[in-house]
Formats: sequence, structure tokens, C-alpha cells
Amino acid sequence: MAGTTGPLAGVRVVHLASLGPGPYAAMLLADLGCDVTVVDRVTPFPASVPAGQDPRRRGQRSICLDLKQPEARAVLDDLIAAADVLIEGMRPGVAERLGLDPDRLAALNPGLVYARMTGWGQDGPLAAQAGHDINYVALTGALHAMGPPGAPPPVPLNLLGDYAGGGAFLALGVLAALLERGKSGRGQVIDAAIVDGVGSLTAATLGMLACGRWHEKGGNVLDGGAPWYRTYRTRDGGFVAVGAIEPQFYAELLTRLDLDPADFPREEGASQVALERTLTGIFGSRDRAYWEEAFAGSDACVTPVLSFDEALRHPHQSVRHGYLDLAGVRQPAPAPRLSRTPAPTPTPPPGPGDHTEAVLHELGRSPAQAAALRATGAIA
Repeated sequence: MAGTTGPLAGVRVVHLASLGPGPYAAMLLADLGCDVTVVDRVTPFPASVPAGQDPRRRGQRSICLDLKQPEARAVLDDLIAAADVLIEGMRPGVAERLGLDPDRLAALNPGLVYARMTGWGQDGPLAAQAGHDINYVALTGALHAMGPPGAPPPVPLNLLGDYAGGGAFLALGVLAALLERGKSGRGQVIDAAIVDGVGSLTAATLGMLACGRWHEKGGNVLDGGAPWYRTYRTRDGGFVAVGAIEPQFYAELLTRLDLDPADFPREEGASQVALERTLTGIFGSRDRAYWEEAFAGSDACVTPVLSFDEALRHPHQSVRHGYLDLAGVRQPAPAPRLSRTPAPTPTPPPGPGDHTEAVLHELGRSPAQAAALRATGAIA
């Protein structure tokens, strides 16, 4: 059985197969030792990664159920009755139409933590509307703040919305609800919305805005408006990232580049324009590897901008064992790291239905009953 070691060993999670943030939250919980069973559809979602190679499914088991059939819903009820956590990522109202309304499930399992993952939330004028990462991020103001002035905001992958504002916040809510359940003995419903999570991530920026320290796009340190906090192209077409915010790091940057601090007062506007022009020329005069070596061991906060392939091979990651191989896929190791109850080594991700028979056996279904379910198409 999965989830036999780690800080959350013994916590049983049922994940109704979903897209984006739901699988990521399930991965985080499985990485920490939860026994996660993903309930796959008989007709799976179109996937960007084959299920048997998807890192978000690692350390989990899979059972295939056709939830349109009463016999399959009875199996799911048995799973939920024995679970600590249920994760679903459907539009508001869809789970209810499948008989999975919170009140019924609370009666079935009073200690159940019912984690609901959506983009817009369970209520509000946009709740029933379709959307994706870029839409949710757009409505928080975060997308508007990105990119150079006058240009369309860049697409920030789907890391900010789906995974940071969505999956990570869902997992945080699950942990909080489990901790509270230890005192009350009762489960509760988690309304995790990507738009809420990304909004939370903007807390510091909104604080700066409120006190007049956040300006129009391109006029701030953290949006690339300062020459000492941005990226520069190198001679070979690569890039370096400069993050010398604090005065001592700024001084180190100038020293390493043989620039006189008297020529570039840090806070003067004219000086910043001149420094940007100067740094563009200097960094553009050498290859990226040269600058990586030149700033090695320095507090100037200058690093190469690595591709994914390069990041996987970087010596720092090698020493810390930051990545591992599963099912032929190089992927991040579980994080964060705990000293006394470290995360278990993940098992390979399952294909849809790989553990259907084993899960049914644990639920007390006989081989004959399993065969009958398969004959009707309730399982696959």
C-alpha cells in the first residue's frame, strides 16, 4: 500500500481525477506520505503527459470507475467512507449532480476533509464560467504588472495560477483542516479557488501599492524597472539574471564589473539609465559561461538563466539530489525536506486502473463481484 512512510503516513486521500492543480495537490500529499487513490475516468481526460509518466501521479494508486453508473458510485462511497480527504476539481454543482454533495458525504464520513478545487470558487458571478490559468491570474492584477511597459503582458507558464495559487493552496488547506480535525473530530469543506490563491500571493505588492511604493509597470524594482534587478543577454545568446537589490550586493556587482560606484549612484534616475546601458554592453560582450565563472562565489546575486535541461544537470541540484528519475522522466524530488520524517521515495505513477482489483479487494469486494462490475463497465 502507498503512503506507509513520511510525515503524513496513514492519511488516506481520494482524488477524483481532474486537471492542473488537483493532481499537483495530490502529488504534494502523496510525496509527504499520504495514501492517495486517484479515481480515473473510464474515458480519461486528454493528457499533456501520459498517465504512467505524469509526475503528478507518482506515489499513488489508480482505480477506474464510471461514475454515471450506480454500482461505481457505490464503490466510490466505500472509498470515501474510509478516507480522510476527498479532492475534486469539477465546476460548481457537478459533484452534487453525481451525488457527492458535502452534506451527504459528511453524513457518510463526519471526519472527511472535502477539498474542492476551482478557478473562480464555489460562488460569485464567475463561478460557473470556464477559465484557465491565464484568466485567473489576469483578474488578480498580477498579470498586468508583468512585462515591459507598453507591451502585452507575457504568459507566465501555468506555474503561478494552477500550481502556486491553486494546487499548493489546496494542499495547505487540507493540512490545516486535518490539524483542526485532530481537535474537533470533524471534517469540513475547503473552497480553494485559484483566483483566491493568486490574490494571496500579491499581498506584499498590494502593501507597497497602498503606501505609494508600487508604481506603473516598469517603474519598480521587482518588475525589471531597476537595472540591478533584471536579465541581460550575453554574447552567445544566453542570459544572466541580476538580483543585486540590497546596497551591499549592488556594491559587489559594481566591484566585480570594475565600475566606479561614484559614477552610478544607486537611486538617481539618470544614473539608472546609464547603468542599464552600461550593463547591457558589458554582459553582451562575453558568453554566459564567462559570467557564471566570473560571479562564482560572489554576493553580487548574478546567476545564469538556465534551460530546464541545464537546471536538471546543475551541480547544486546534483549535490542536494533535487531531481530524481521515475518512469523515464527526470522530475523534482519531494519538497520541502523534513529532518525526522523525510518524504518517502515516490513510486512510479500508475496508469488508469492499474490498482482497480487491489482497491476493490481492500473494500471487501470478492473476485466475482469485481468481475460483475467489469462486465457492466462500472470499472475498467
